[in-house]
Amino acid sequence: MPSFFKRSLLPKLRGFPLTPDALEVLSGADAYRRCLLEKIAQATRRIYIVALYLQQDEAGQEIYDALHAAKAARPALDIVVVVDWLRAQRGLIGAGKQPGNSAWYQSMTHSHSTEVPVYGVPVQTRELFGVLHLKGFVIDDTVLYSGASLNNVYLHKFDKYRFDRYHLIHSQPLADSMQHLVEHGLVASKAVNRLDLPNPPTTRSLRNDIGDLRSRLKHATYDTTTGQLPNGHLSVSPLLGVGKNNPLNRVILELIASAQHQLTICTPYFNLPLPVTREINRALARGVKVDIIVGDKTANDFYIPPSEPFKVIAALPYLYEISLRRFAKRHQRDIDHGQLNLHLWHDGDNTYHLKGMWVDQRYTLLTGNNINPRAFRLDLENALLIDDPQGHWLEPRRTELAQIFQHTTRIERYQDLQTLLDYPEAVGKFLRRVSRVRIERLLYRIL
Repeated sequence: MPSFFKRSLLPKLRGFPLTPDALEVLSGADAYRRCLLEKIAQATRRIYIVALYLQQDEAGQEIYDALHAAKAARPALDIVVVVDWLRAQRGLIGAGKQPGNSAWYQSMTHSHSTEVPVYGVPVQTRELFGVLHLKGFVIDDTVLYSGASLNNVYLHKFDKYRFDRYHLIHSQPLADSMQHLVEHGLVASKAVNRLDLPNPPTTRSLRNDIGDLRSRLKHATYDTTTGQLPNGHLSVSPLLGVGKNNPLNRVILELIASAQHQLTICTPYFNLPLPVTREINRALARGVKVDIIVGDKTANDFYIPPSEPFKVIAALPYLYEISLRRFAKRHQRDIDHGQLNLHLWHDGDNTYHLKGMWVDQRYTLLTGNNINPRAFRLDLENALLIDDPQGHWLEPRRTELAQIFQHTTRIERYQDLQTLLDYPEAVGKFLRRVSRVRIERLLYRIL
C-alpha cells in the first residue's frame, strides 16, 4: 500500500465471514425482479427496502402489491420502505409538473387495510445537492444488493431493461447490520417522515433537522462489531459514506492503489473525481492493466434521440462522452499498448447503469456509487466489499464480468469518439454556450 495513505482503512475493515455458496450473482434485471418478488412472498420476519425511488408504474405497483400481500398474510412481518424524500415528491425530469410518487404512496395506504410505511430521507434541503443513494434490500437473513431502483426499466418489466449488477448474499450478521442502520440511523431521525400518510411536513420546516441528520451521517458507520478483521478467508464488509473524504471514498482510492495486476471499473457516467484519476494514473505507471467499462452515450438513461425535441437534460450523455474522449486522448499510448482498455457498452435500446470495481483476484466492490464527483461529495452512498484472499469465489466473479463484457466494444483510438462538431445542432449550441460562460466545470461537479 502506498505510503501516502497514512491511516489505511483496508487492513482495519471488519467483515462478516461468508462461504462461497452464500454469494449468488443473478443473471439480469428480469431475474432480479423475479427474485425480489419471490423473496418478498417468502419473508417471515422482516423486509427492509432501501432505494432512491419506488416508481408509480407497472413494476413499482407489482412490488408494492407484493409488500401489502406479504403483510396481509403475516401481520407480524416488519416491513419498512425507505426512499429519497425529495425525489419522491417530484415528477419525472422533463415530464412537466406532476404530484410525484408520494401521492401514490398515500393512495395505496388509504386503499389497503394493511400498512406498508414509506419513509422519506432528506439528505439535503435540495435534491441538486444530495440524495439518498443507498442500496440493498434486507429480507429475513438475506441481502439483495443492486444499483437499481424500482421501476419498469430497472426491473425489465417490458421490452427494455437498464443493465445493472445483482447479488444475493445470505448472511444474518450483514442483514442485521444493514437493518440497524436504517432503523436507528435513518428512520429514528426527526428529519425522516412517512410519505404514505397525508400532509407530510414541508422541507422548509425540516431544515434544522435535515442539517442535524447530515452531520450525524458524516460520522455514521455500519455496525460490524461482530465481524472479523481480514484473516485470509472470504468475507463481506458494508461501507457507508457522505461528503468529502468519507470512509467509502477512501476505501475506493485504497483499492485502486492496492492493485498490482488487474483493475476493472464500471461507471455509467464517465466523470471521474480527480483523486480517482490520479490513482488510476499511478496504477498505469506501475504496470497494472486497467479496464474501464462505460455506457455508450446512446445507452445513457438521460439520452434523448435527436429526432425528439431538445431538453437540457439531453446534453448530459454528450458531456460524459467529452470527458471520456479527453481521458482517452491523454492515455492514447496506454491504449495502444493494451494496458488501458476503455469499453463502450451498447445493446439496442437498453441502457447501462453498472457501478463497481474488481481488483486483482481478491477484491470485488458492489456499490451504487457512480465514482463521480457527485457521489464523492454530495450523495449518501454505500457499498459491500467482498474480500476473497484465497480465490474461493473466482468463478462466479469471472462469469459476471463475462456477461458485462458481452455487449462492449473497445475504443482503439480517442478519435473513435465524437466531438462537438458531430453532435446534434441543439446539443452543440447548448454545450458551446455552457463552455463560454465557464459553468462546465460546475456541471461536472454536481451531475
